[in-house]
Amino acid sequence: MATLIRLFGAAAGRALHAHAHGQDLRTVQTQPVAKSLGADRAFDHDVLDPAEHRRALLDLAEELGARLRDGQQAASGLELSVRYSDRTSTTRSRTLNEPTADTRPLAATAYDLYTLLGLQRARVRAISLRAHGLRPAAQATQQLTLGPGDDHALAIEAVADQARARYGPGTLRPAALANAKQASRGIPGAKPPLPALPPREGNRP
Repeated sequence: MATLIRLFGAAAGRALHAHAHGQDLRTVQTQPVAKSLGADRAFDHDVLDPAEHRRALLDLAEELGARLRDGQQAASGLELSVRYSDRTSTTRSRTLNEPTADTRPLAATAYDLYTLLGLQRARVRAISLRAHGLRPAAQATQQLTLGPGDDHALAIEAVADQARARYGPGTLRPAALANAKQASRGIPGAKPPLPALPPREGNRP
């Protein structure tokens, strides 16, 4: 053991020594662990408006983030698939700089992937997002930031999770999604805004 500790450090050396002697204190997972998690939105007609596409992406990122946090998981990558009216589809994926279950970086990455598609008047019938490379949230590291922006967003997200757990899904939602729902119901003065969510610097292309 002394040689292992000298070569790899105290914690890693003891762990390697224990594993070599058949000792492993990690919890046995009796159920298969999901490697990915997906969500999709199918439109009831061809949608050409990029603003509507982006609202769907924000809605999907909200759903994926909530499901990841509920399962105490973090995603290492994100995949975007867009299906068109002619039944063809396009897929783009990206590995995140750090695993996350937070809606903001998921949505920012989804927007980046959508931009990479360069859609021009595309007749979109469905959009899907898939989080992959899942791992326990406790094992995910998070890069420290110097500004309060991320802390503020995470605090709001925690409040939304508490409200959702108590009152059900959709209790608290981004204003862009709420206004879009009002506009779809014909409420006077309700205009669906373009969801503007600036990407975190760590997730830019």
